Amino acid sequence: MDLFVYGTLRARDLMTAVAGSGQWVAIPASLPDFAVHTVADNVVPFISREQGAGANGIIWQDVTEAQCARLDLYEGAFGYTLEDVTVLTASGPRTAKCYMPPPDIAADPSPWSLADWEADHLAPALLAATELFSHDPLPSQAQLRSMWPMIEARAWSKHRAKAGPATTRYQAQPADFPILKARPPHGQFFRFQNVDVSHRTFASGQSVPHEREGFIGIDAAIVLPYDAARDRVLFVEQARLGPRLRHDPNPWMLEPVAGIVDAREAPEQAALRECREEAALDVKVLEPAGSFYVSPGASTDYFYTYVGLCDLPQTDPYLGGLPDEGEDLRLHPMSFDDAMTLADSGEIATGPALYLLYWVLRHKARLQTLV
Repeated sequence: MDLFVYGTLRARDLMTAVAGSGQWVAIPASLPDFAVHTVADNVVPFISREQGAGANGIIWQDVTEAQCARLDLYEGAFGYTLEDVTVLTASGPRTAKCYMPPPDIAADPSPWSLADWEADHLAPALLAATELFSHDPLPSQAQLRSMWPMIEARAWSKHRAKAGPATTRYQAQPADFPILKARPPHGQFFRFQNVDVSHRTFASGQSVPHEREGFIGIDAAIVLPYDAARDRVLFVEQARLGPRLRHDPNPWMLEPVAGIVDAREAPEQAALRECREEAALDVKVLEPAGSFYVSPGASTDYFYTYVGLCDLPQTDPYLGGLPDEGEDLRLHPMSFDDAMTLADSGEIATGPALYLLYWVLRHKARLQTLV
């Protein structure tokens, strides 16, 4: 099969990650009377009919049946279907297949550029495709559609990972900690993966291979709202599965505002968004308070923490959250001293909450000069 592509699958690396390995002979081509637009609120393109226009792209030659099945999953999960088209090439018209978008896609007015997309989005797109096709068996199109936001969030979490300072700890090299074998991940919302690994030892040798299981989580933004003028903080109360599975008699926890950093979203954007969604708060100043792994022995979870300077005039608890996301939240404004009392008693029993309270205690004098 010859496949005409006009968007992200023009990137050879992504085509390989999605369809599988191949020779991938490309022929420049254009589809008459179609134009390429950006999908509204997204970064990917689609085509629509536009008399007199021409959608530029390429033909990937000789796509196999197995490769087409992988492409059908990747494109079909979002309503794209294969259709016959006649494209123009340097040697004349040529018949090919093309994934056509569903009719209800809205366009963004900004033009779409493959070079711009590759510069900012190709790397996480490759990570997302790699995770998708590591599943065995592969999900259905319906399953993939529901899984995709978390697949993308995990891909962007990996993409954000940067080397931090190494003045005391070992300065790692790329080959120091290889994953020797990765078995298919499992789990619906989050992922668990069994791997064989080996790592450099402090004696400059290499450890024997170890079989390990890891929790593949996401990046999250954590915010403690703080009214520096009133010396008041706000905590979110909600029922939590972790304590329940541990058989904690009271799985209702007091925590800061928190949420997943979505794909293509900066941690600061996620922090401000969650303050609005969970607590109806407009943060005036967002103070970075550190970023860290939560449980690095077996989890990829990484938290970006902040103190959000805001007004907290209310004193009584109130309800918050987004019901359409299944959130059942109660918000507790309280004095900083009362919060420290709850920390000392053990009623505040979550790591980010305790960490951010102590961070405010250390920086309180400076924070109060910012209001």
